[in-house]
Amino acid sequence: MADQQTFDPVLLRTYLAVVEGLSFTRAAEQLGLSQPTVSQHIRRLEDAAGRQLVARDTRTVRLTDNGEAMAGFARTILAANDEAIAYFRGSAMAGRLRFGAADELALSELPHILRDFRQLYPKINLELTVTQSGILQRRLIANHLDLIFINQEPDTDRGRLVRRDRLVWVGLEKTELDPLQPVPLITYHAPSYSRSAAINALEAAGRTWRITCNTREINAILAATRAGLGICVLAQSRIPGDLRSLAGRFALPTLPDVEMALVDNPLAPREPVEALARAIHNLPLAPLRP
Repeated sequence: MADQQTFDPVLLRTYLAVVEGLSFTRAAEQLGLSQPTVSQHIRRLEDAAGRQLVARDTRTVRLTDNGEAMAGFARTILAANDEAIAYFRGSAMAGRLRFGAADELALSELPHILRDFRQLYPKINLELTVTQSGILQRRLIANHLDLIFINQEPDTDRGRLVRRDRLVWVGLEKTELDPLQPVPLITYHAPSYSRSAAINALEAAGRTWRITCNTREINAILAATRAGLGICVLAQSRIPGDLRSLAGRFALPTLPDVEMALVDNPLAPREPVEALARAIHNLPLAPLRP
């Protein structure tokens, strides 16, 4: 029976560190190892493969053809190894968790939180719904969702507060508004808190308005704003780098605050709901991507 050939993950990680920088010295610094240890790891991996993987002289390090192949295999092997470790270290918590998130919230660091949650609780079947906050609230009440992450009016005492922010008017830097013409408004379909906040503020200030884009998706709102079809309303912390706050310009009225909150279904299984709520509660929300 032929000897079974295996590749030690420790050696593979050292090898990929060398591959990344094409330097034994940088690999040693990155891994906190001595340079002789890095060299020893590479020799042991070459012995296991029975092929030369790295060619080096006093100045340069380069991969052989077999070395290029090994780099691809190493990434695949280590990814599978890490996935297996995460699975067996993960919680035994199991079941289904139906989670809903407002679409602009789903574009922040939330995907990373959900990825980490799935690795930590691999036996939970996580079902994600992304849509407007008002729709999510209706689905929660109808027992179609277990936990939702939404934008809502402040001080409603609904759910658990994650963050409070100021709503602001947003547009292009070169935006121009005629004070004698209706304000061109890019907004969500009703029901929408940002929509009602914008319309109520304009009407209270005696400003007329017209809807130039009516949508259910944040990407459509951003696209229409970037196209100069009008102005939209976003939380101040969510303004993309290519758009600007128009607060204090064109005599636009001040807008209220918005709460980003977690609301759970009292009929939902408590353990998975609480686990995901804890993961999201201190979530640092980044600006929307340009």
